[in-house]
Amino acid sequence: MDYYGSQITKLIEQLASLPGIGGKSAQRLAFHIVNMPQEKVEQLAGAMVDAKKHICYCKECCTLTDQEICPICSNPVRDKKTIMVVESSRDLAAYEKTGKYDGVYHVLHGAISPLLGIGPGDIRLKELMQRLQGDVNEVIIATNSSLEGETTAMYISKLIKPTGIKVSRIASGVPVGGDLEYIDEVTLLRALEGRVEL
Repeated sequence: MDYYGSQITKLIEQLASLPGIGGKSAQRLAFHIVNMPQEKVEQLAGAMVDAKKHICYCKECCTLTDQEICPICSNPVRDKKTIMVVESSRDLAAYEKTGKYDGVYHVLHGAISPLLGIGPGDIRLKELMQRLQGDVNEVIIATNSSLEGETTAMYISKLIKPTGIKVSRIASGVPVGGDLEYIDEVTLLRALEGRVEL
């Protein structure tokens, strides 16, 4: 039943379609937006449209950026011989918050999940293998500690081992079933420092 009129109902429905936003949160956000000054609403809408238009994948690491090469890959101080493989740009951000990792990343944008129909060809593994043609000493696999993350880690390890490049996996400290983006910096740092060779 339509309580508020079609415009507010449509706004609530659009907000509720976002991940992690339920009906009550969508309603709360919708009323907040409606009560915001016109200028602020236009800035919010403009930021969303601009992000959608200008954000692309970094040509080297596949993270989300608004440049051809992201700031991490273009930073001359970063160790380009060490690549940390993560599932998402949010995981990359979580490791960057530790301030202790000076290598570069490779973002897969997913994990192998046969149940969901996601195979090796559906994530950015081909791009990773192309990067390994260059001068790389170590690949650190930092996928989540879920079944999908572990499956992906083992698959990547089997792909890379024949090349002679050192392959390591982040150590425990990251709970099984935990998503990296929600884990504190100290736990992430312990997991990185205690990584083991696969």
